Amino acid sequence: MSELTVRAATGLSAHPTIDMRTRLAGAPFPNPVFTASGCAAAGSELNQFFDVTRLGGVVTKSIMMAPRSGRPTPRMAETPSGMLNSIGLQGPGIEAFLDRDLSWLAERGARAVVSIAGGSVEDYAALARRLNGRPGLTMVEVNISCPNVEDRGQVFACDPHAAAAVVAAVRRATAPEVPVFAKLSPDVTDIVSIARACVEAGADGLSVINTLLGMVIDTTTLRPALGGITGGLSGPAIRPVAVRCVWQVKQALPDVPVLGMGGIRTGLDALEFVLAGADAVSVGTTVFGDPTAPIRVLHELAHALAERGFERFRDAVGLAHQPPAAYVPEEPDPVGDEPEAPRPAVGFEDEL
Repeated sequence: MSELTVRAATGLSAHPTIDMRTRLAGAPFPNPVFTASGCAAAGSELNQFFDVTRLGGVVTKSIMMAPRSGRPTPRMAETPSGMLNSIGLQGPGIEAFLDRDLSWLAERGARAVVSIAGGSVEDYAALARRLNGRPGLTMVEVNISCPNVEDRGQVFACDPHAAAAVVAAVRRATAPEVPVFAKLSPDVTDIVSIARACVEAGADGLSVINTLLGMVIDTTTLRPALGGITGGLSGPAIRPVAVRCVWQVKQALPDVPVLGMGGIRTGLDALEFVLAGADAVSVGTTVFGDPTAPIRVLHELAHALAERGFERFRDAVGLAHQPPAAYVPEEPDPVGDEPEAPRPAVGFEDEL
């Protein structure tokens, strides 16, 4: 992560002939690779490396009603195969976001997935109302991994009733044609119960997963490395957890679309999520080391699908849930006819 790696997007090999289109709750997308919230602001920073309209969608950093300065520094700490962040949802507030960021995405024709966050149910509903009818808005992602100021700071995403209340409020305040996705936290005992509560409350789909809560202590200062003490763990270290969560959610709610994320660095990483049931994927932390990562992952995923005989992206979604195909060797040897392998001699010193 200490070395910036920039791969020229124009140097990537051409897409094989694969239909990469996908749909999330009825909304069409030209391909299944998105940015991840919090890792590319509103897309303009990445646009200097590649045209962000080439992605399926641009997921914005979570926006709140009022401007917010965030948590104290230091805000980031490197960990083995990942990083911790404690940004604290720093942002300009909804009005500046609408005037500058969302309008920028709309002017370029990018498909904007706007992530919203709040400290109360009414905050979320107010944000949804401000987004209504705005050009460029394709989907709303509800970041429910926020403390509920009305309930002693309990995180919405960790309580099915609180999560459902937020989702219901946002769904009521959002135009029917705009999908609402709830972003789930892995820091729960049963992620399926939270997922089901969100869907029953009106969520059209689920974003799986947010970061895991973690902590690093600086062994030089003998104090927490982050100014906010704890932070969200992201990067390759969390990928097996994220794939497991996507699998469990898809297995329990097979008809609910899933936007999968968590530690995706390559096309094969993305393919894991797709096979587990993700209808699209978000690429996040890896952009800090390779700003072209989202478009590179798109190309690598298309090639991985072609190499495995797929003609359409959609045919791979959830495939790992199907029973494995029986494998029969071309010329099976009769059982028991194999010559016995010689047993090695055992010397005295080998006998214990």
